[in-house]
Amino acid sequence: MSLLHWTYLIVGGSFALYIGIALWTRVRSTAGFYVAGRDVPALVNGMATGADWMSAASFLSMAGMIAMAGYAGAVYLMGWTGGYVLLALLLAPYLRKYGKYTVPGFVGDRYYSDTARLVAVVCAIFIGFTYVAGQMRGVGVVFARFLEVPVQQGVLIGTAVVMLYATLGGMRGVTYTQVAQYLVLIVAYLIPAVAISWKITGNPVPQLGIAGAVTEGPGAGQPLLATLDAIHRDLGFAEYTAAFARGSRGMADVLCSTLALMIGTAGLPHVIIRFYTVKSVRAARWSAMWALVCIALLYTTAPAVAAFARYNLIQTVDGTAYAQAPEWFRKWEDSGLIAWVDKDGDGRIDYRAGAAFRDKPQFTGERGPHGQRLVSNPPSASANELYIDNDIMVLANPEIAGLPNWVIALVASGGLAAALSTAAGLLLDRFVRPGLLPLGTLVARLSTDPARVLNLPGGSLSPGAPGDVTILDLDRELTVDPTRFFSKGRNTPFAGWRLRGQNALTIVGGRIVWDRERPTP
Repeated sequence: MSLLHWTYLIVGGSFALYIGIALWTRVRSTAGFYVAGRDVPALVNGMATGADWMSAASFLSMAGMIAMAGYAGAVYLMGWTGGYVLLALLLAPYLRKYGKYTVPGFVGDRYYSDTARLVAVVCAIFIGFTYVAGQMRGVGVVFARFLEVPVQQGVLIGTAVVMLYATLGGMRGVTYTQVAQYLVLIVAYLIPAVAISWKITGNPVPQLGIAGAVTEGPGAGQPLLATLDAIHRDLGFAEYTAAFARGSRGMADVLCSTLALMIGTAGLPHVIIRFYTVKSVRAARWSAMWALVCIALLYTTAPAVAAFARYNLIQTVDGTAYAQAPEWFRKWEDSGLIAWVDKDGDGRIDYRAGAAFRDKPQFTGERGPHGQRLVSNPPSASANELYIDNDIMVLANPEIAGLPNWVIALVASGGLAAALSTAAGLLLDRFVRPGLLPLGTLVARLSTDPARVLNLPGGSLSPGAPGDVTILDLDRELTVDPTRFFSKGRNTPFAGWRLRGQNALTIVGGRIVWDRERPTP
């Protein structure tokens, strides 16, 4: 089968699995929706936490950054790993013991300060939305290449899928879906890594293969990392393994970046809530341990994947005539994530140190004399002619190495699983906060946009459309009163807040199921 057919089969099958699990684990109680009834086993919760933590940034971007930056890119590996350890040891168990669902709630009560609570809320919102933006771009990158759709449309499709299984199953559905996503993403990450490690070094264990010797081609018999260092020197790059090389990150930069990543990721709301889905503080600690094991499987493999990708990329692309460039190169160029500028007019791809041109590629829509997509960006003074987006390195690695199409499609499904597993928790926790989106945009994202993308009859008011309507009174004010919550949990950082806008009527299938004037007992 072709790559496109394999992609439809594996990605479609994994999506069907996720939605099926969401339906199978559908809940009908508030506790089940928000904290999965607090009866999730520690091992299961650990796998779900691992999937939550290992977002598209971990699956796609981390190895890509290490591949392109070498030693300097390892700051993200250290920062994110340290952030999880900080969360698991110093935050999550105590938040659970203290009875708070969020860091802002804990900070506000611990320091008896609404100002501190507000600052923590603002920080959490910035962190959460910055993080979810990266995950949804990861979805767009995968769809852009393998399903041959624009990145923007890929993001919409991914958002619709997340909202579907998140709202169907609540936190219980998200939990068990994330277990499936973890299995998909870790298998999708390890299988190509094992195959490429065997192909380059003759060792099937990637963590050992990175320290092994190249078996054939340039540098045969020499250690892989030493070969990479030599290739980098020849092309004008800093040595791949050089620490604090000139033009790279300095020691102070690495230290500050690592601390910022640790502190920022330790407060991610969608990860913290996972520790409330187990029965006790002890179970929360065991969940943290199992999650660390699950995370370590990917994080210890990432440096090897990065080194393999870098070696294969340079050997395959540098000095190759554009007319003879492999199919994967042209496909990624069509998606806008690779660009080539023929500065010397020889028709060959010269990959050197420095940027090929300024900023991200702005394509003109025209083709050059060799068939390449032309860009309007001013060229740089460097000899480099090639632009490569860091996020494609993991996805392109199996193609560059010449692995079978089913492996390439499996990597695509893993990238989507990584992105969607994180986005689900973030969208559940942060999507309905007031003032974050214009009203019309928010309504469209929850109704007409998913309906249009998935070709469903609902999502709008028109003759013959399903009678599923929620009516909001945008002028009605209400005060957040925890004592009137349907949930048994009464902890909220918004107690006493005066808000505007309240649900007045809900109609499902043409029947009124909730009326503010006559609430259901």
